[in-house]
Amino acid sequence: MFEENAVNIADVKKELSSDEKVLESAFKLETLYKKHKVKIWVVVVALVVFFGGKAIQESLHEAKLAKANEAFLVLQKKPTDEAAFKTLEENNPALLELFFYAQAAKNHDIKTLHKLAESKNAVLSDASQYTAGVLSKKPVDSTLYKEMALFEEAYAAIGAGDTKTAKAKLDMIDERSALAVITKFLKHSLIKAN
Repeated sequence: MFEENAVNIADVKKELSSDEKVLESAFKLETLYKKHKVKIWVVVVALVVFFGGKAIQESLHEAKLAKANEAFLVLQKKPTDEAAFKTLEENNPALLELFFYAQAAKNHDIKTLHKLAESKNAVLSDASQYTAGVLSKKPVDSTLYKEMALFEEAYAAIGAGDTKTAKAKLDMIDERSALAVITKFLKHSLIKAN
């Protein structure tokens, strides 16, 4: 019985010492807060302003893109709609360039395609240059349509009777290309022609 009381007293001492440590930590935290209160609040306010501003900015950007997409859809149905044109021009000039490209390709407007070939958008510029070349039946050096351009150059060379140039162009097309099967047929026809 005497030993049980001794154990209980040891447990109580441990509990009191752990409570003292918690209380001591709380006092240290309070002292730290009082010492750096302004800095802590500045950091909290800065974080709230930063993330709040970022959320507002993203929301405005999404709304702008939604307006541009609606205008693009309207222009696809009715290309002469001035209000949709202005909305698209203000909210997404790159999408407006894409609209011009689609219209120029559809209407075989080589002049507009040449203007779009000078675009800062590398993909649109290359596609415009390639499409203008195809429409005017002139070979064009294209990054995106390199293999297609080689194929067309080879086909034009075959039409001109220059089988050596045609074979050289066809040999430049990768065997893993989507054009590989057609290229093999064309090479086979060159063998029969010779």
